[in-house]
Amino acid sequence: MCSLPVPQEPLRRVVVTGGTHGNEMSGVYLARHWLRTPADLQRPSFSTVPVLANPAATALCRRYIGRDLNRTFTNTFLTSRATPDEPYEVTRARELNQLLGPKNSSQAFDFLLDLHNTTANMGTCFISNATDIFAMHLCHHLQFSPPRPGFLICPFRLQLKNPELPTRVLVYRLPKEETYSLDSVTKHGMSLELGPQPQGVLRADLFSRMRSLVSSSLDFIELFNQGAAFPAFEMEVYRYLGCEDFPHTEDGDLAGMVHPQLQDRDFEPLQPGAPIFQMFSGEDMLYKGDSTMYPLFINEAAYYEKNIAFIRSEKLMISVPALPGLTPTPTPLT
Repeated sequence: MCSLPVPQEPLRRVVVTGGTHGNEMSGVYLARHWLRTPADLQRPSFSTVPVLANPAATALCRRYIGRDLNRTFTNTFLTSRATPDEPYEVTRARELNQLLGPKNSSQAFDFLLDLHNTTANMGTCFISNATDIFAMHLCHHLQFSPPRPGFLICPFRLQLKNPELPTRVLVYRLPKEETYSLDSVTKHGMSLELGPQPQGVLRADLFSRMRSLVSSSLDFIELFNQGAAFPAFEMEVYRYLGCEDFPHTEDGDLAGMVHPQLQDRDFEPLQPGAPIFQMFSGEDMLYKGDSTMYPLFINEAAYYEKNIAFIRSEKLMISVPALPGLTPTPTPLT
């Protein structure tokens, strides 16, 4: 599958979005803070715009009003004719597409970082299209590169190699025109998930970690704009495979819950025959797959309405090609 084009010139327009889900509070309050103090996001070679993505849901501290905004940036929704009874998020998706895109156009913003919280024990997780080479280099940089002394390092920057702060990457592979998330509107982008954090609750540790990761992401873009080249590498990632549904009764009610031996074990290997659900009747339901699987977003509160108990993934090593340095623009003769 073809990769998204590697940037051939500096990234000049960057956007950081919070509140795509209105009850994920770290991104909500960081976006509100930066809207009051946008200078905190600026770097010498580019400008950064903060955006509160779903203000209506944020005002009510709800995930969404009519439908999940982060599932609404498909060409079908973005190009459909407006109707009086359409969900608020469809209207808002078109507004954001006009503000930050249009999607798949040369006028779109260069990069978007979308901020999320999860109730699951996901730690720090970056979610990216594996075909976006620039985003994959940013993930790698945030995972493994220590701060550069004296170079644009925010005081909130964390040492991400701290074993108490595991940092992982979840990837998918879709052509850009098939993607549906907010970060697909711009030329390059990715999402950041931090958890566990309850819906509608702020945690100071995750708030500070998110602010640090945003600052470090902007530092990386500044490095790239200044001509830094980044070599090819191999990277451990988790690749999305599908969803595991909750067990239900014939009437459609829950018949069981996530097994205590699985709860909070996101990214840990799950072997065939291991318990995944504890039924209300008392027995265990076992994983019936024929190979090791890695569950993610285990018992995520927002996924109950989708009947999703967890996401299935596989762990693998991928090769990411080099990110060449930009060629300096010649200075015109006077």
